[in-house]
Amino acid sequence: MCVIEVKDVVKKFKDVTVLDHVDLKVEQGTICGLVGRNGSGKTVLMKVVCGFILPDSGEVTVDGKKIGKDCDFPENTGVIIENPGFSQYISGAKNLQNLASINKKISKKEIEQVMELVGLNPQDRKWVSKYSLGMRQRLGIAQAIMEGQDILILDEPMNGLDQEGIADMRKLFLKLKAEGKTILLASHNKEDIAALCDEVYEMEHGQLRVRES
Repeated sequence: MCVIEVKDVVKKFKDVTVLDHVDLKVEQGTICGLVGRNGSGKTVLMKVVCGFILPDSGEVTVDGKKIGKDCDFPENTGVIIENPGFSQYISGAKNLQNLASINKKISKKEIEQVMELVGLNPQDRKWVSKYSLGMRQRLGIAQAIMEGQDILILDEPMNGLDQEGIADMRKLFLKLKAEGKTILLASHNKEDIAALCDEVYEMEHGQLRVRES
């Protein structure tokens, strides 16, 4: 079943065409990779899929609902796009507890479990402002998956992680895929793409094509 479908999407900023008649399909229970240089349009495409930016033309459907028509943001979706935003002067656990209080889907115990899953100590009272880049990234991944989201939109999720962290996150993403989660992932790391992705799309000058294996 197709979970994410982008049909003939065009997005321009002034005179620059950032997405040029883009088509994309991501099947349920797969990891789809996006590769391309900085500025090629990958992040804008992910923002369009999430409803953060509306296309000038074309349509995006996520889990059967048209973005911008049936919903503003796709339900049951976890997102990391650019730097995850957290309150700087409270702990990582407190940040997640505050976010979880919005939907009231998960308990404090479940938040602690997901922090441990990504390699963070839920008892650590250190402010997020004191976190390393890698710790912030782990916290961002915890936020994206903590409510059991079925769809994950991950822009450079390995950013700032050391080799051990990268290996841990690869295992986690493959575990989530095995559980039936659907993941759209952008990465500059060829090894990540090779290890994780069922299908890979390459973006260049706003145009997207399937990369031949």
